[in-house]
Amino acid sequence: MREKVKLKTTNSKNAKTGNNNDVGIISQKLPFKRRFHGYIMKGFIFFCVAFAVSLILFLIGYIFYRGLPHVTFSMLTSTPSLLRGTVGILPNLLYTVYIIFTTLIISLPIGIGAAVYLNEYATNRRLVRIIEFTIETLAGIPSIIYGLVGFLIFVRMMGGATILSGSMTLSILVLPTVVRTTQEALKTVPISYREGSVALGATKWYSIRTIILPSSLDGIVSGVILAIGRMVAESAALLFTAGAGHALITNYFAALQTGGRPLTVALYFYATEPGQWGDVSSTDVAFAIAAVLIIIVLVLNFLTKLLKRKLKKI
Repeated sequence: MREKVKLKTTNSKNAKTGNNNDVGIISQKLPFKRRFHGYIMKGFIFFCVAFAVSLILFLIGYIFYRGLPHVTFSMLTSTPSLLRGTVGILPNLLYTVYIIFTTLIISLPIGIGAAVYLNEYATNRRLVRIIEFTIETLAGIPSIIYGLVGFLIFVRMMGGATILSGSMTLSILVLPTVVRTTQEALKTVPISYREGSVALGATKWYSIRTIILPSSLDGIVSGVILAIGRMVAESAALLFTAGAGHALITNYFAALQTGGRPLTVALYFYATEPGQWGDVSSTDVAFAIAAVLIIIVLVLNFLTKLLKRKLKKI
C-alpha cells in the first residue's frame, strides 16, 4: 500500500512538472514574433502595475509628509478658534461619527432586508434582474447628484442643512453597496443548508435568521465596513446637506438637528479658504485632515480583512 501511495505521489509530481516542461517547450517552439509580442505585453502589464502602485504610494507619502507633522494631540482634542489662533478638529470628528452611526441605523435594515428578499423570497427572476440592474446603476451615479437630491428633498424637509439630512442622503448613497455585498454573501451559502433546514421542518424565516444570515456574516460585515469607508471619504454629498457648523455638540440628539462639518467637508473648506491659524496655515490643516482620513480608511480596510478571517473560523 505504501509503495502504491508513493508511486501515485511521484506520478502526480512528475505529471505536474511534465506539464510545466511541456508548456515551456511549446512556448519555445512558438515563432519569435509571437514570443516577442508576449514579452512586450507582459512588460507593459508590469509597467502599468508598477506605475499605479508608485502613484498611490507617492500620493499617500506626500500627504503624510505634509500632514502628519501638524497632527497633534491638541489638534485632535480641541475646537477651532480664531481668537486664540488654535486649530481643532474634535467637532469634525464627532460630526463624522454622528453621520456614520445615523447612516448605518437607516441603511442597514433597508439594505440587508432588500438583499434577503431579492435572494431568498423573490420568485420573478426577471423583476430581480431589473432591480439588480437599477441598483448597479445607482452605484455608478456621481455623489454630487445625491447631494443635490438630498438638498432638494431632505434639507427642505428638515428646514435646513443638518446632520440628519446629511445622514439620510448618505443612506441612499451607500444602499447599493450594502444590498449588492449582502446579496453576494448570501449566494455563497450552499443550497444544502437551505434544503436541510426545510427537511427538518424549519420555516423560511427561521432558516434565514438562524442559518443563512450567520453563515454569510463575514461577507455582510465586510460590506458594512466598506460602506463606512465610503461614508468617511464622502464630501460632495455632504457639502449641501450636512451644514457648515463647527461648534462642539456632545449631545447626539441635539447634534442631529444642527448643521456640522464632517472631516471631508472641513478638509474642503480649509483647502479652499486661505488663512492662518497661529503658526499653521489652512493648507497645512487640510493636509493634516487628509492624513487623518487616510489613516481611518487604512484602519477600516485592515479591520475588514481581520474580521473576515475571524468570522470564517467561527
